[in-house]
Order: sequence, then C-alpha cells, then structure tokens
Amino acid sequence: MIPLSVLDLSPIAEGGDAAQSFRNSLDLARHAEQWGFNRYWLAEHHGMPGIASAATAVLISHVAAGTSHIRIGAGGVMLPNHSPLVIAEQFGTLESLYPGRIDLGLGRAPGSNQTTARALRRNLASDADEFPQDVMELMDYFSAEPRLPVRAVPGTGLNIPLWILGSSLYGAQLAAAFGLPYAFASHFAPEQMMAAISIYRSTFKPSEHLKAPYVMLGFNVFAADTDEEARVLASSAQQSFVNSRTGRPSRLPPPMPDFLERIGPQGRALLEQILSCSAIGAPDTAAEQLRAFIARTGADEVMIASNIYDHRARLHSYEIVAGLIQAQA
Repeated sequence: MIPLSVLDLSPIAEGGDAAQSFRNSLDLARHAEQWGFNRYWLAEHHGMPGIASAATAVLISHVAAGTSHIRIGAGGVMLPNHSPLVIAEQFGTLESLYPGRIDLGLGRAPGSNQTTARALRRNLASDADEFPQDVMELMDYFSAEPRLPVRAVPGTGLNIPLWILGSSLYGAQLAAAFGLPYAFASHFAPEQMMAAISIYRSTFKPSEHLKAPYVMLGFNVFAADTDEEARVLASSAQQSFVNSRTGRPSRLPPPMPDFLERIGPQGRALLEQILSCSAIGAPDTAAEQLRAFIARTGADEVMIASNIYDHRARLHSYEIVAGLIQAQA
C-alpha cells in the first residue's frame, strides 16, 4: 500500500462549535499518528459555517504540539489571500518549533466566496494572476541564499517542503514547471483529475526540490462495520456538498438515511460527479474501492477525507483505513 494521509477541515457539526472541532482535530491527529498515517493536513477556508480551519497556521501549531512525529501541514494555504512574506514567517516559525515535520501546500483559489475573498485581500483578480510570482517569492524567502533584499525571520534557509495544490490543469502545469510535488483535489473536484495527472507527469522538470514527479490525490472514505451504516454516515457530507453548491453553506448536518431519495435524480447526479472519488462501505468494500482508485490513477500517495458527523464514527472510519496500512507493514 502506498502512503496514506489525512485531510481535515476541522468540521463544525450541527450542535457543536469551533472549540469542539479543534479538540476533535487534535484527537484525530493523535490517532492518525498512532495508526501509521503519513501526514495530517488542514485546509484554509473562510466564512464557511461548517469549517473551523480558517487560521490554518495557528491550528497546525495546535495539532503539531499535541503529536510527536507525524508530518503536519497546510492542504493548503490559499496564497492569493496573503503576503508571501507573512506565510514564510508563519511557516518558518512552525518549522522552527517542530523541525522536520511541516509541509506547506499552496493553492490559487481564495478558499471562500468572492465577497469574503475581497475582505481578506484587495485586488483579488490581479492577486490570483500573480500566483506563480508569489510562489517564486515564497521559495526565495526559504532559500539559503535569497535574492530578495527582505529576509524572512524565521524562514531563511529552512527546508520546508512546498506543494502545489489544484483542481484543474493550471496547478498541474505550475507544479511540473517548478519541479514541486502536486496534490489534486479529487475528493471534491474530480473532473480533470486524469488529465491533470498526465500533464504533470509528462511535463515535470526535475529540480533541487524533487527529482521525479510525485502525485498525491484526495479521496473520500466513509467506512463502517456494514455497507448500510457507511451509506448513512456518508449522507452528512452529501448534504453538506449539496448545501454548499446551492448557495446554502451549513454546519455539518447529522446523517439522513433517506437523503438520496429526497433530493431526486438531479441532486443524485450532482453528488455522483462531485463524490466520484469515494469509498463507501464496510471494511472489505472500502478497501476494494480504495485499491481500485490507486490502480486507476497510479497515485504516489492518497490523502483521505472522511467528513462524518459523529466524531467516534469518524475515528472508526479512519481506523478501518489504517488497517490497510498495518496489513502491509
């Protein structure tokens, strides 16, 4: 089995709050470390009632402080929202506090709606267009011999792995040109996945950061003791995706066993497209679906998202996935 990792949005469930989400994230990270997952990433989103990981660097520090060796990172930081210098200082601080454990994934999307994005950083259109320059500036801040007159303190000379994130062909092209590892958001935007993988691998240019292409893919797993229980657990994420895509973002709702019957064929078609890179089922079912995904894509690593309402059920889903890791140990 290839390395498996965890993607956490620190979901805020109905009836819960951000404080509980943060406790759950740390608990999940500790279990993930114990179970042998490779890395644990948190994602930047803003103005989303069901996602608590807006202050991503702060939450990374919280999780890293409560664990001992698992890699902790951002999957990712949405660079158009920030000054590259500020991100260099933040992640230089994290790397100094938790040496050899910090990853920095970089995304081009704002991680929010346009109104929230403007509140985060003005001149949004030009900022997105400047993403390649911002990445190069950030790389320079981490360099041992930076060319820019400003220094990131801490940050200069620190070996922090940078990743390019994407859900389209743009990120694949940029990651290949810069010789950086590439993470594709196939867990919610799978349409261009195979084309992006092909472009990245075929145009990859080796660099001082990476000698050969390395692809990590997002994949949803809703695993439980039975297929039926897993299908019920998956309904929380299904409701959340439908709410978000129809302009009604919400906290993570409790499971609704008959949700797919309620939304009709158009809603089901939407979910089949968005969540096509998913495993839903009992341990054997989920394992077969995950292995089939790896065989189809040739992924070098898979990052597992498991957005389940009940924290104990979420832990158990990851525990089932961890069984695949341990079976290959």
